[in-house]
Amino acid sequence: MRKIRQGDDVVVLTGKDKGKRGTVLRLLENDRIVVENVNMAKKHQKPNPQRGVPGGIVDKEMPLHLSNVGLYNPEKGGADRVGFKFLEDGRKVRVFKSNGEVVDV
Repeated sequence: MRKIRQGDDVVVLTGKDKGKRGTVLRLLENDRIVVENVNMAKKHQKPNPQRGVPGGIVDKEMPLHLSNVGLYNPEKGGADRVGFKFLEDGRKVRVFKSNGEVVDV
């Protein structure tokens, strides 16, 4: 079970986009994630008429390492660390380290 999953709200902890918040779009191999509107780069794209893709310079989200983001805790108002806990019914859930609140219901 991963500490950060697709669809989670995260806060960037280090780098040029420090403090920005976004949603995880994709999880990639070797502990990298793509976050919405974070770590943007310019990509020179060739047109492809068969797919209907126009050419030009487009903005693209580039991957970040998992260690550079933290899960957003609404109660704390910022990033928080994540741990795991087993509930009485045997389910394993993610919890915030600061207040012990369950992340996923």
